[in-house]
Amino acid sequence: MTPAQIQERILYRDGLMLILDKPPGLPVHAGPAGGPNLERHFDALRFGFPKPPSLAHRLDRDTSGCLILGRHAKALRKIGILFQNGKVDKTYWAVVVGTPPQESGRIELPLAKVSNKTGGWRIVGSPDGQTAVTDYVVRGQADGLTWLELTPHTGRTHQIRVHCASIGCPLVGDPQYGGPEGKPLHLHSRAISLPLYPKRDPVGAVAPVPPHMQAALGACGFTEAL
Repeated sequence: MTPAQIQERILYRDGLMLILDKPPGLPVHAGPAGGPNLERHFDALRFGFPKPPSLAHRLDRDTSGCLILGRHAKALRKIGILFQNGKVDKTYWAVVVGTPPQESGRIELPLAKVSNKTGGWRIVGSPDGQTAVTDYVVRGQADGLTWLELTPHTGRTHQIRVHCASIGCPLVGDPQYGGPEGKPLHLHSRAISLPLYPKRDPVGAVAPVPPHMQAALGACGFTEAL
């Protein structure tokens, strides 16, 4: 990814933060073995500031869409407090296999991380886990697939993926949690907003649908007018 390409993915910019359209398949951090990652490109997003921006939160490697960056330490603290207090509104779109039990509902399933030497780690539902809450609404269906709009009220690792699987609707491209293989993960951070300035309306952005999800969403009724 070139500096120009990452700059083209900016959805919102002001003196405190940037909202970036994160590409799918690119981790936000370098892993233990290094390799391509989003943070290595942040110097292209200084725009005259003395230091590059920093992550205010995270998205999984294969999740695309809205990602907030704080432009300096004071901004990061302010944004972090908003996240901690549940003031950041996040909307995700997913394509899942199967049909949820209701047209809309709330999934309340505590989540815990488990690991072993051979299988690595994963997230599971557990009564002893951290509180996790996700609302969902069915937006469309076709050919055994469902387009869901999801609102997570907590920010647990793999929350949406595990919650969808728990109601019998694993995500397309998510074999780790029971979804079909052979396609990229169909999970997109569609929109995000937060009350960054006390005397103004919330600020935010909407991320365009990534190419790998367009066919499935289109079959389920999505059009660019939405």
